Amino acid sequence: MASRPWWQTGTIYQIYPRSFQDSGADGIGDLKGILTRIPYLKWLGVDAVWISPFYPSPMKDFGYDVADYCGVDPLFGTMADFDALLAGLHDAGLRLILDLVPNHTSDRHPWFLESRASRRSSKRDWYIWRDGRGSGTPPNNWLSEFGGSAWAWDEATNQFYYHAFLASQPDLNWRNPEVRLAIHEAMRFWLRKGIDGFRVDVMWHMMKDESFRDNPPNPDYDDSRPPHERLLPAHSADVADVHEVVKGLRHVVDEFADRLLIGEIYLPLHRLVSYYGAELDGAHLPFNFALLRTPWRADELARLITDYEAALPAGAWPNWVLGNHDRPRVASRLGAEQARIATMLLLTLRGTPTLYYGDELAMPQVAIPRERIRDPFEINVPGKGVGRDGVRTPMQWSSAPFAGFSVVEPWLPLSDDWTERNVAVMEAQPRSPLELTRRLLAFRRRSPALSHGIIGDVDAQDEVLIYTRAAPSERLAVALNLTARDADVVLPSDGSIKHSTAADRDEAPIPARLTLRPNEGIIVQLDR
Repeated sequence: MASRPWWQTGTIYQIYPRSFQDSGADGIGDLKGILTRIPYLKWLGVDAVWISPFYPSPMKDFGYDVADYCGVDPLFGTMADFDALLAGLHDAGLRLILDLVPNHTSDRHPWFLESRASRRSSKRDWYIWRDGRGSGTPPNNWLSEFGGSAWAWDEATNQFYYHAFLASQPDLNWRNPEVRLAIHEAMRFWLRKGIDGFRVDVMWHMMKDESFRDNPPNPDYDDSRPPHERLLPAHSADVADVHEVVKGLRHVVDEFADRLLIGEIYLPLHRLVSYYGAELDGAHLPFNFALLRTPWRADELARLITDYEAALPAGAWPNWVLGNHDRPRVASRLGAEQARIATMLLLTLRGTPTLYYGDELAMPQVAIPRERIRDPFEINVPGKGVGRDGVRTPMQWSSAPFAGFSVVEPWLPLSDDWTERNVAVMEAQPRSPLELTRRLLAFRRRSPALSHGIIGDVDAQDEVLIYTRAAPSERLAVALNLTARDADVVLPSDGSIKHSTAADRDEAPIPARLTLRPNEGIIVQLDR
């Protein structure tokens, strides 16, 4: 049998570079800081690191407003620092995935400066410029995800330009072949350096309706939600032409051996899976964020897993994401005890898991004082619970001042329990969430059933989620108690516990009928 691609059996670990490790004594993480933590990443047992943007940027959206696709912002270091980081990761047997932000640039990018200089500019059509509907009215009703109209008026050239996010993040016009060639060449710049792939930001936004029709109203909208949800983005995102663009990105990646293309896509399952491509020539992994929004009940999770597996195109490889830099921390969404269950779920489902930095510590969502809010989404749309600063707080390494992240006050505050919830403390605690994550990652690596086996029947017994994983040499059952009470379950056969989230009855023989303790999950080696 041919060997599997590395990304099918590996685990991806996301690093938000501002918040992982500061080496420059300015309170902001950087590339040299990540380099110093490679031994930790190796010890933890992940296989690939995905780093959020570090490109030159005005930082209006903290790096997702790119001013140069082929550089390193001085805030994070130099290109030599990047080269050293890439070499260090590869020397440690780890892969490196970069964030690609091709939907939009900064308004300080030379391309946009040239585009807005004149209607006759050779780069005018690199962005989306439109006349209004008269008397200063925008071309249509499209809304920015960060609040207000998605159209900004340019006084100098008397036209509107489109921005799906901040006005300082104008969208590129992907209908222009020159834009495609320019981004493709930027991709090749990093691929030639030896990176192992890209995670593509807001992939489903990259093409817009050619006729710029108004978006329809959302009949389910209520005022507790962000204002952009008043409209359904039927014409401003996920339009059919986007798949040709994704195919082009994949073609560039495929010019280089053994590389990976991931897409950030927040869509229902039936639309999400179309991003694999009609001939599996789209994204290798369209990120599956369904665990971030599915109610935490056994029947709902069982239905999700079953529906996702059924929706996958033939030959497509699944993936699961439990946390990221845009959504609240799992430990705060579910509670610290159920966060352990969530870790076992993530690392035992079929497909590639992505782990967000700090979730191995069950770091909580940090409440950010009003005077320290940095996120433009929260600033523009206050009071809706959309702020992302709380999930981007510094990694907690030790009980030293500033949690070992920096020698000065970090750019965002630490959690209240940082003196106890940190790597140095938890690596010495056999039952800590850190040790649970490390043990599960090691077992996943050793286990044929978990790393590449099939998933069997998925069942909900009361509030216990049960499923099997199998390979020719191994058959496992996973049982996860989603409640704070004892739960009786029936497994397919007798067996022995390989891992418990409580870490106190590993290798214990058990009958098919057994009782799970409150908030306990187990992986069982089945006898038959």
